[in-house]
This record gives sequence, C-alpha cells and structure tokens, in this order.
Amino acid sequence: MIHLHAELARADMTARVGDAQRAGRSRQLARAVRLHRKAETAAQQARTAIARTL
Repeated sequence: MIHLHAELARADMTARVGDAQRAGRSRQLARAVRLHRKAETAAQQARTAIARTL
C-alpha cells in the first residue's frame, strides 16, 4: 500500500513538473512575441522619422 502511494505521488509530481515546464515555455513564447511587436513598432517609428527628415 505504501509503495502504491509513493508511485501515485511520484506520478503526480512528474505531471506537475511537466505542466510547469509547458507553462514556462508558453510565457517565454508570449514574451518573445511582445518583444518582437515592440521592436517592429520601434523600427516603423524610426523609418517614419527618417522619412520626415528627407
């Protein structure tokens, strides 16, 4: 019985670790998308500023 409980606890912990890793990757991807969008906006503003000076 104790062995079964330990196996269930181990399986639960493995599932939680997997969930945490997936959530971390999701956050990392979302951050990359936000930074990319911010960089694109900055590049567009720079292009506009250069165009105004010409």
